[in-house]
Amino acid sequence: MLHRIRRQYVQAKALLYALQALAAVAVGAAVLYKWEFKLPLLAAIAVALISVTIIYSLWRWHSIRKTSLKQVARHLDRQYPQLEDSTALLLRDPDTLTLLERLQQQKVGAALQQLHPEKEKIFTLRSTASYMALGLGLILSAGILYLPAAPVLAPVTPRQVQVDFPEAPATAANTATVIEQIDITITPPAYTGKAPYAAESPSLRVEEGATVSWRIRTNKPARALQLVLNEATPVAFTGKTGAYTLSRTVTAPALYHLRLNGQKSAFYTLEIIPDEAPVIRIQEPKQYTEILFGEPQRVSLRAQLSDDYGIRDANMIATVARGSGEAVKFREEKITLGLSGNRRSVDIRKALDLRQLGMTYGDELYFYVQAWDNHRGYSRSETYFVQIEDTAIVEAAFDMTAGVNPVPEYFRSQRQIIIDTEKLLKEQKSISRASFEERSNNIGIDQKLLRLRYGKFLGEEAQSGIGPGGGIPEGEEGHEEAAHAAGDGHDHPEFENQNDPAALLDPYLHKHDQEGAATIFEPAVKAKLKGALAQMWEAELRLRTHKPKEALPYEYKALRMLKEVQQSTRAYVAKTGFEAPPLKEPELRLSGELGKITPLSETRTIKTEAKLPSTRAALTWLARYRQRGIYSPSDARVLEQAGQELAQQALQGPGSYLRTLQDLRTVIANINSGETLCVPCLQTVERAWVALLPPVEQTPQQQTVRRSPLSREYLKQLNDN
Repeated sequence: MLHRIRRQYVQAKALLYALQALAAVAVGAAVLYKWEFKLPLLAAIAVALISVTIIYSLWRWHSIRKTSLKQVARHLDRQYPQLEDSTALLLRDPDTLTLLERLQQQKVGAALQQLHPEKEKIFTLRSTASYMALGLGLILSAGILYLPAAPVLAPVTPRQVQVDFPEAPATAANTATVIEQIDITITPPAYTGKAPYAAESPSLRVEEGATVSWRIRTNKPARALQLVLNEATPVAFTGKTGAYTLSRTVTAPALYHLRLNGQKSAFYTLEIIPDEAPVIRIQEPKQYTEILFGEPQRVSLRAQLSDDYGIRDANMIATVARGSGEAVKFREEKITLGLSGNRRSVDIRKALDLRQLGMTYGDELYFYVQAWDNHRGYSRSETYFVQIEDTAIVEAAFDMTAGVNPVPEYFRSQRQIIIDTEKLLKEQKSISRASFEERSNNIGIDQKLLRLRYGKFLGEEAQSGIGPGGGIPEGEEGHEEAAHAAGDGHDHPEFENQNDPAALLDPYLHKHDQEGAATIFEPAVKAKLKGALAQMWEAELRLRTHKPKEALPYEYKALRMLKEVQQSTRAYVAKTGFEAPPLKEPELRLSGELGKITPLSETRTIKTEAKLPSTRAALTWLARYRQRGIYSPSDARVLEQAGQELAQQALQGPGSYLRTLQDLRTVIANINSGETLCVPCLQTVERAWVALLPPVEQTPQQQTVRRSPLSREYLKQLNDN
């Protein structure tokens, strides 16, 4: 029995340690699987973690297997008081026990049998920490697998480049220190995601922030090997025994050359590829969008974001403006665009629900899109406007301009009729048929009252002349004819004798009480208003016949035509301002006393500093050399200083003066070696120096040439003609 308990204990304890080891091994394996050995430091940590975990697990397993039966007995005594600290008696031989010990041994054996050790565990282990460690390890492993993979750092194949030394003497080529091999490696910055690569020529064009490494091998140890950037302080290479290295992080364009034991190489360019800011192109919506009443209050955003190395994040800043006048309130919200990964081009498609933004009729939305790249680039688009039409303001402004009755009777607005119709259609399934028809008829009555009210602006005093059949609804023709039969004592011209002169003059009379002769509006505005009344009649007809769904399009069209009428009745008045009276110049001008006014006596001496003095001195030396054809070794110093000024100007365009600097280096080498100067090189250098000097300012000169009377007369005739 004790052997079975020991076996169960050892298995349970080994399971807990296995769970802890599995958590550590999962993290290390995830690191190796994700990045392999592309990142040496992480790979070393992962291998060390797995190795330590395996060694620790084996050591713990060895210690668990050494668990003895006495340790199991002590554990049972601590766990179960009913054993009376006598479990160790089961390990002793019954023949060596006294009578009392044998009785106690039998009692303990019976107690263990009651505990059913073969069916139930009679011990508990603290396994919460092990399961927590396993869960944490699995979460870390999943997070590591979700991270982006490291860039593939393929081995860089060295490419030997050639560097020229124009000043190196040919006679000492066998004994002097020379460069046998130069390898230039460019490591782009992390934000580009590019792998290191080898340069093909000494003139480099690298990314902004890249690290350039020069590896030089010479035939014998060099006394001094330096790199000179922009004619600044030389930077020495590190190394010995003929192998030298140097690394520099480049952030600005430059010209550089190598200096080996005092000998200078040709000039080479170091150009920079700048990191471009993200480009944002918004295709939808338009710069100004107006959502009319009845249209869905949604705006579709369709944009394209692009960057040369990848977009890190992008969002949209939306500002909602509510209210009017001095009571305008603004609320700003940041809306994420759901970018995932690191892509160079991203297409954004997002639907903006204006109701979720808390907008209603008359509110305005201002938004723009902004994006960041992996470096320091940032861009934002122009501001776009979205406005929801407020029809209540439109109708209120129209009523104020009409002014037929200062205190008009109550009537429903066209907007309210549309709202009631939509509400009725929404509740159609939940109300009875009788209630539905009654509400539809009541809305039709409100539409009729509104139509008659707007009809007054056209001179109508009844509902005739609107819609099909003269605007009289079906079934009411008899009522209208009865009204005409009753009359008010005046016969209508269409029933009189056509031979009557009054009937013949009737079409040409100006009558203000007839709808056709109403002159409140212009003809174009009146035509739009009559069209709106016709749409109201169509809507009323369908509402009175219990067809509100068919009436809704006519209601919307009537509302839009009323909006057009309101816009056409606006009047713009020019702003007036204060106009000052004209001054009386003849009376006031030149009438003051100037006795107390003294002229300014301050004098300033402005010293103009000559630009590019070394270049001017070099041009003077060049002119003197062409006249005499001789030079001295000290002239090389003048050309060196002029070359430094030329190199400073070449920083703005490293490729512009590269050939000129190389020719200048050849001329200096000729002077130092005492050889004949290179004539084509002198011509190239002279053209560059002349182009570098600023243009000469023209100053007025006194004419010292005396002309004859005939020549002066000739010039006078030329000027007159």
